[in-house]
Amino acid sequence: MPEGIIVKALSGYYYVKPFQENAIVTGEDTVQCRGRGILKRKEITPLVGDHVIYSLTENGEGMVDDVHPRESELIRPPVANVRLAVLVFSVREPDMNLNLLDKFLVHIENSGLKVLIVLSKQDLADDAGEATAYVKALYEQVGYEVMVTSSLTGAGSEDLRKRLSGGISVFAGQSGVGKSTLLNRIVPGLGLETGEISLRLGRGRHTTRHVELMDIGEGGFVADTPGFSQLDFLELGVEELSTCFREFAPYAEQCKFRGCSHLHEPGCQVISALEQGEIASSRYEHYKLFYNEMKDKKRRY
Repeated sequence: MPEGIIVKALSGYYYVKPFQENAIVTGEDTVQCRGRGILKRKEITPLVGDHVIYSLTENGEGMVDDVHPRESELIRPPVANVRLAVLVFSVREPDMNLNLLDKFLVHIENSGLKVLIVLSKQDLADDAGEATAYVKALYEQVGYEVMVTSSLTGAGSEDLRKRLSGGISVFAGQSGVGKSTLLNRIVPGLGLETGEISLRLGRGRHTTRHVELMDIGEGGFVADTPGFSQLDFLELGVEELSTCFREFAPYAEQCKFRGCSHLHEPGCQVISALEQGEIASSRYEHYKLFYNEMKDKKRRY
């Protein structure tokens, strides 16, 4: 029986892009499918990104017969088998917002995805080289992969395209950082509108009402989706926050008290590492900010 990947789910239909010898067939039309009743009885709801077995019907459509086990599953946006979260932040227009970047990183660490930080629009500022180098060094020291791009000059576009091949990625970041322009640059002919942000994330309303995978070639897909639409920590417990700051881990294991909040306890090795310059002050300040925000929300609820 044929197999494929669900690239869009809309109004009860699943649009499946066929596999051929375990590879996605580039340029192949999608097959419009319904789900078999047995999936509902098994309490399986197919998601965009699912690898599925399907069968063709007489009218040229298809039926999704089974869903392969998922490597990952996001609740918001509802996408399966995402391999990589790409965080796009610009050096200028809008200015770099490290607070928001760290908030995204907390959510993605909690989801268990791999992360790629992309610094865009480096050509727009006189001090872009210095600012970009600082941010790149800061997050690489923490352990994140960082790429620098410019949609204007094309710098970094080919490296990014190669990085996105062979799996499903979701894009996130500030509105207006050039996500659509960047994708148009790495995939000629994609034709995403750049006047409005089709990959809108963060607070507020979004224009994309359903999740859809864009085929960018070489087995790579990008989820055109509202993304992580509510960065309010409601799905994360305050006791889990410190585990989302990966540089805390080697020091937290040596703290004097179990369940240390890393805020005021004596013998806290995270605070000690901060004082010795082994943990960046900006990251620690954001940790405290997020911790207090989560405590305030918990009291209100």
